[in-house]
Amino acid sequence: MNTDFYKGTGVALTTPMNPDLTIDFDGLKRVLDHVNKGGVEYLVVLGTTGEAPTISAEEKNQVIEFVLSNNPKGLPVVYGLGGNSTKWVKDQLELVKDYPISAILSLSPYYNKPSQAGIVKHYQEIADASPFPVILYNVPARTATDISAASTIELSAHPNIIGTKEASGNLTQCMEIAANTPDDFLLISGDDALTLPMMSFGCVGAISVIANLQPTEFSEMVRLALRGDFKGATKIHFEMLEGYDLVGREGNPVSVKTGLAAAGLIQHDVRLPLMKGSEELLSDFKSFLS
Repeated sequence: MNTDFYKGTGVALTTPMNPDLTIDFDGLKRVLDHVNKGGVEYLVVLGTTGEAPTISAEEKNQVIEFVLSNNPKGLPVVYGLGGNSTKWVKDQLELVKDYPISAILSLSPYYNKPSQAGIVKHYQEIADASPFPVILYNVPARTATDISAASTIELSAHPNIIGTKEASGNLTQCMEIAANTPDDFLLISGDDALTLPMMSFGCVGAISVIANLQPTEFSEMVRLALRGDFKGATKIHFEMLEGYDLVGREGNPVSVKTGLAAAGLIQHDVRLPLMKGSEELLSDFKSFLS
């Protein structure tokens, strides 16, 4: 299986909202145009940054169809599809099987806190059922359960599991994964600020939040690192340090939407229980972008 197009920057797309909290498709078009011009390698739709938990099934269909129809470069599209019910995820796979997507990004089970054996079985059943390649998504700060390095290594043997988005923040765990998985298994950063350090030991890029706002800078940093130019990549990385802080300051996707509002691309409305970013954050983003 050719997975070369995942070696680079995937942008975890926001889902812009109007003030009445309907989906702002005009805003989504502006974000899509912005990241396309910025040179990212692929698009990730309806993940954490896309506010998937508060978007209805009908709206999800509308969003994925809109993205696929407004993708002039034909970038690969990864669809966020995970949950804490294995059967539910498998049922959802049946509903999206006809979409021309390249892979699913599947969040590990949250809230019910399964054992590592349960996590492994969950993903094996999803990978068996999925018509698309599966990318694991480990973000224990949100799910309350870590996918251990040992579990990821075991899952890397499944022919339909092609990689993992690691947002554990544990560099030692990431190193263990890189050292003990097949050469074609993709280690993808889920933390913008840790992407460059992770690329020093085999990470192939990132599914990035800040790439919504600064796609040119972030994707160029990743490309330089992939070419072995860590001096050039480090220069860009250091220039983006303030941005990394800002997009995490009031949580995701609240902060990055505030940054996109500061850039004039969207309004920074979010659905409850999230609250829109503060005026102070908006001002700080405007200063950063000026």
